[in-house]
Amino acid sequence: MATTALDFLPAPLRSLRLKTKQQELLLRVSALALIYVLAFAVRLFSVLRYESMIHEFDPYFNYRTTLFLSENGFSEFWNWFDSESWYPLGRVVGGTLFPGLMVTAALLHRLLRALSLAVHIREVCVLTAPFFAANTTLVAYAFGREIWDSGAGLVAAALIAIVPGYISRSVAGSYDNEGVAIFALLLTFYLFVRAVNTGSLAWALASAFGYFYMVSAWGGYVFIINLVPLYVLVLLVTGRYSQRLYVAYNCMYVLGMLLAMQIRFVGFQHVQSGEHMAAMGVFFLLQVFFFLDWVKYLLNDARLFKSFLQITLTCVITVGALALGIGTASGYISPWTGRFYSLLDPTYAKDHIPIIASVSEHQPTAWSSFMFDFHILLFLFPAGLYFCFKRLSDATIFIVMYGLTSMYFAGVMVRLILVAAPAVCLISAIAASATIKNLTTLIRTKSKSPQATSGKTTGSKAAAKGAVDQSLPFQHNAAIALLLGAFYLLSRYAIHCTWVTSEAYSSPSIVLAARGHNGGRVIFDDYREAYYWLRQNTPPDAKIMSWWDYGYQITAMGNRTVIVDNNTWNNTHIATVGRAMSSYEDEAYEIMQSLDVNYVLVVFGGVTGYSSDDINKFLWMVRIGGGVFPVIKEPDYLVNGEYRVDKGAAPKMLNCLMYKLCYYRFGELTTEYGKPPGYDRVRGVEIGNKDIKLEYLEEAFTTSNWIVRIYKVKPPKNRS
Repeated sequence: MATTALDFLPAPLRSLRLKTKQQELLLRVSALALIYVLAFAVRLFSVLRYESMIHEFDPYFNYRTTLFLSENGFSEFWNWFDSESWYPLGRVVGGTLFPGLMVTAALLHRLLRALSLAVHIREVCVLTAPFFAANTTLVAYAFGREIWDSGAGLVAAALIAIVPGYISRSVAGSYDNEGVAIFALLLTFYLFVRAVNTGSLAWALASAFGYFYMVSAWGGYVFIINLVPLYVLVLLVTGRYSQRLYVAYNCMYVLGMLLAMQIRFVGFQHVQSGEHMAAMGVFFLLQVFFFLDWVKYLLNDARLFKSFLQITLTCVITVGALALGIGTASGYISPWTGRFYSLLDPTYAKDHIPIIASVSEHQPTAWSSFMFDFHILLFLFPAGLYFCFKRLSDATIFIVMYGLTSMYFAGVMVRLILVAAPAVCLISAIAASATIKNLTTLIRTKSKSPQATSGKTTGSKAAAKGAVDQSLPFQHNAAIALLLGAFYLLSRYAIHCTWVTSEAYSSPSIVLAARGHNGGRVIFDDYREAYYWLRQNTPPDAKIMSWWDYGYQITAMGNRTVIVDNNTWNNTHIATVGRAMSSYEDEAYEIMQSLDVNYVLVVFGGVTGYSSDDINKFLWMVRIGGGVFPVIKEPDYLVNGEYRVDKGAAPKMLNCLMYKLCYYRFGELTTEYGKPPGYDRVRGVEIGNKDIKLEYLEEAFTTSNWIVRIYKVKPPKNRS
């Protein structure tokens, strides 16, 4: 008798033979555990390559508030008035933010301390996004299983674990709202679809709490409160109304709305904001459907019910239109915000709200960005839609709507690739799973010869069967080739995602890296050098003026008061800073005196070739400043519509404050061999004004690579 590998095992282990279902469960759990670890580990490149630090700009405010929360408690945090921001206005922190991220990190920190793990709150903040990204893979598995099968769930978990579109905002150190919000978004959608499929009140309650967590974490909750009603409306229009849908939506909307109102920054927007009216309208429409369903049951007469239906719908539409019109006219229902309009019309922000258009992540998405962030998922996505339409159900209708709407918004604004990434992964997983399943089914099919069937069938049936059987070897070989091709493409996807994560999305903006002439990595740590100098060499009550991009970092790392920061809630205050930067020095000095400014900080990349500097951002300062102060006109800084900094630049450009502060003493510096002194490596030109003199400011500090320059504002002549 033949022996197997199990025969060589000890007797106790041989008795642990698993049944087929148990083996499948073990493999599924093992694969999911590996995916979970992979999702966490792949996001640690930045920690391994640099050190444990907070990235970008907004995360520094989040870290500062989390530190305050962990040290002072929730009550102090909720009522905290931050006098170091937006001088002299200040900021009521508790009423102007989404606290979900901070509360989550503080609770995790407290839990670790309760387990006797002495971890600093900064390390918790650094690793919060990777931790929740790993949790998102579990939700993706459950969601994929709910809408298709467990195979699609596993593939979805694997795809979302490493997709660059999600990794871009969830690497270690990216302590931003999206780090937990995408987990909350997908969890809310999964729980709601589960509630619709089962009609269970428990799942509906869970979806309401998931929605509350999403509202507490990120302003992108507006996507949920508009997509879910749109989905319910589609089900109603297509004749898919059911008691399951009625229970799921009513519970999710009513309880979710009441819970969301507890967030001070949201307040009563659910019943007063135009962006939330669709959800309320669908809620009342669902009650009409329930009422009509009940009346239809009572009347039991099709002709009588049709007349009643016409009267009811006429009354409902009339009352709804009147209520909406009166509410809007009276001002009770506020109109859509500019950010909402900019999602529907890509040109709206550029024409009406330049401060939104000035942010790079708010720009329309290029095709190259889609390919960079999704790779082969761009081709699997349409295939997944095809499979969903072939097997339409309440669940697949939702994922199709989620995928199509999120992809549209991702095209309007590059930042929203993040919202589309889970939908793309889920729909692509359906395509990949269904394709692989079909191919493996063909491979397992045993070829039957025509002779074996001739005795059982006769005539044309036997001939047809024989023709099919003769084609099976070809199908078998083609299926193997296609299956190998599919695995090759998936392996290329994994390689691409790992490379993108390592090279593009794991470099903190506060520490810059470049390649030297010998191919080695060169580190520029000018930002932290400048903030350390501010903290050590300026008075504690010093006021720092800079462009709003750097406000959060100055406050968190330099521990100094700033005029404006990344919250951008007061357009007039930001425009005032823009006006100062684009004015002549004497005019800017008057503005700085009115704001009690002690130091001015600018970022300049002409020496190192760092392109994200203030000279490249300067036209946005002009546009934002000119939007409030008509004295600032953009054509004054252009020559024939062209933005220049060389000798052909406009006189206003060559003598404005920003130009002077960036290029002060730069005309004496040789930046490249064979180029004249004052050669700007970013713009690729020799600057037009090398003889810059400062009358009202003096240079206080310039970092080693000239990336950050700090100037002290001289006191008035009648003061010491």
